[in-house]
Amino acid sequence: MRMRRVTRLRTRLTIWYGVVLAAVLLVFVAVTSFVLYWQLWNQLDRHAVQDLETVEGLLSLTPEGMIHFDEGYHNHPESRLVQDRFLEVLRPDGAILFRNDRLGARTLGGALLDREGEGGYSNRSEHLSDGTRVLLVSRRHAITGRPTIIRLGYAVDSIWGEVTQWIAAGLLALPGVLILTGLAGYGLAGRALRPIEQMAGRADAITAERLSERLPVGDAGEELAHLAQVFNRLLARLEDSFRQLQRFTSDASHELRTPLAAIRSVGEVGLQRDESKEQYRDVIGSMLEEVNRLTGLVDSLLAISRADAGTVRLNRTTFTVGDVVREATSLMEVLVEEKGQQLIVCGDHVMPLSGDRVFLRQAIVNILHNAVKYSPAGGTIHVRIRTETGSDVFVEVTDSGPGVPPEHIPRLFDRFYRVEESRSRNGGGAGLGLSIAKWAVEAHGGRISLQSPPGQGATFQIQLPAA
Repeated sequence: MRMRRVTRLRTRLTIWYGVVLAAVLLVFVAVTSFVLYWQLWNQLDRHAVQDLETVEGLLSLTPEGMIHFDEGYHNHPESRLVQDRFLEVLRPDGAILFRNDRLGARTLGGALLDREGEGGYSNRSEHLSDGTRVLLVSRRHAITGRPTIIRLGYAVDSIWGEVTQWIAAGLLALPGVLILTGLAGYGLAGRALRPIEQMAGRADAITAERLSERLPVGDAGEELAHLAQVFNRLLARLEDSFRQLQRFTSDASHELRTPLAAIRSVGEVGLQRDESKEQYRDVIGSMLEEVNRLTGLVDSLLAISRADAGTVRLNRTTFTVGDVVREATSLMEVLVEEKGQQLIVCGDHVMPLSGDRVFLRQAIVNILHNAVKYSPAGGTIHVRIRTETGSDVFVEVTDSGPGVPPEHIPRLFDRFYRVEESRSRNGGGAGLGLSIAKWAVEAHGGRISLQSPPGQGATFQIQLPAA
């Protein structure tokens, strides 16, 4: 089927090429025929003017008062063979004084025109009385002091004959030219479409399991090579997306399986034993803890899914950065008190922000929760607010924990990613908080980064454009 489509395209290209070429050739024949006719007409007109000057010298007046034309005089012997002139001499009142034998009884130009032949040559196209079309040149001339009007004409049939021969030759050559160029065009189209056929064959073989394959670039030409490179970049993005989706699905399944397994095991153990009312309450409490963890995980997955699908709509309002930071820190007060930590907030609180207050607060809460979780009991967490050049707002959260090893920093904002050495599952969380914080910040045109000097804790920096 693919070969048939390529063949049809090749045939269509050849047909279009032939049609365009035929149109171009017809236009060429028409234009050149017009140019040929125009050149032959001008040439005949110049020849008529020159011949009229010669005729003026060959006309004389006989003693009887008649016009005599010496046709026996020629500069070259062959001139007589090409003299196809029609000659007529008239008086100023229109009376015919002389007609040559070729003209005979036919009239050349009819009645005199107003001021015909005065001050130069009068050129026009006329028809003889028998319908023959001629190029007519006339001029006033005095023969032995007698005023006359000399008319000289040449039949234009020879011009049409030359033009007709040229058109016939062009039309006869047209089929042969189209056949030869059609065959050449068909071959060139096949050669031009061969890289597309190869790319189509390779693309047809690429499946979800073979996204690592790429389209051949080769010597396909600049345009097709660019097309192949674009598709290869598309395949690379699809491959990366598939890998992220597979990893996300695997990690999500693993995270969901853990609380479900815990709920099941606690429930089964509680059913197998004959416990007291208080012990059953402990079992139910343990199950509820896992349910709460599972609910939080599902909520996080739902938020990420909506963010990826682009269905999240930001409810933008204007507020100060101090307000949203105070709201976030108030939500963390209980956790801070439980661990005996100290939370210090300082900086410029009045800088305005424009954005979704809920999402920005959630981003700061996630960063603070991470700082509280990995700072030791009795540690200190600093939140600094500052501005630069009045255009950007910076919120920096510094904990007093062990920090993040440099090799883990590039992937710390990936979904479900944990630094196993210091961020174990027992510490809580599914590795989604930082990725959600990153999405929320970037959705507002900002960026989030991490600096973690060895043994000096971790500093998360949120940069947002000011309102």
